[in-house]
Amino acid sequence: MKPLGRHLARYLADLMAEEKFDAVVSVPLHWRKRWRRGFNQSEILARSVSRFRAIPYLDALQRVRAAEVQAGLGKTARRRNVAGAFAVRRGADVRGKRVLLIDDVMTTGATATACGLALKRAGATSVSLFTLARVDRRWRT
Repeated sequence: MKPLGRHLARYLADLMAEEKFDAVVSVPLHWRKRWRRGFNQSEILARSVSRFRAIPYLDALQRVRAAEVQAGLGKTARRRNVAGAFAVRRGADVRGKRVLLIDDVMTTGATATACGLALKRAGATSVSLFTLARVDRRWRT
C-alpha cells in the first residue's frame, strides 16, 4: 500500500496546483473490521499522501456503527446502509478546512458521500474525494 500511496501523492501534485488542502482524512473502518484485518488500507494511502504532499493527516472520522457488507447492494440500498454510520471524532477540528478525503475503492459513492456529509456538518469548508480505484458495476458478470 505504501508504494501506491507514493504514486497517489505524485499524481496529486498536478491536481494540487489548482486546489490546496488543509488536511488529509481517510475513510474509517469499523473498529471490529480493523481489528480483524489489522490495518485500514485507506488510512495507509492517506498517511502516505499526507507525508509526501506535506499536508497534515487528521484522524477525524470514525465509524459509529457497523454497516452490512455493501457487495450486492444497489445504489439506494448502499446509501441507506451507510447513512449516519460516520461522525467526526470528538476533538477533531475540521472547521474552515479544505479536506482531501481518501478512500481505496469507490463503487457508488455512498460511503464517500456519508463521510463528506459528516465533515461538512462539522464545519469543513470543502471536501474533495480521491480514490485509488473506481469500480464500474456495469462490467460485473
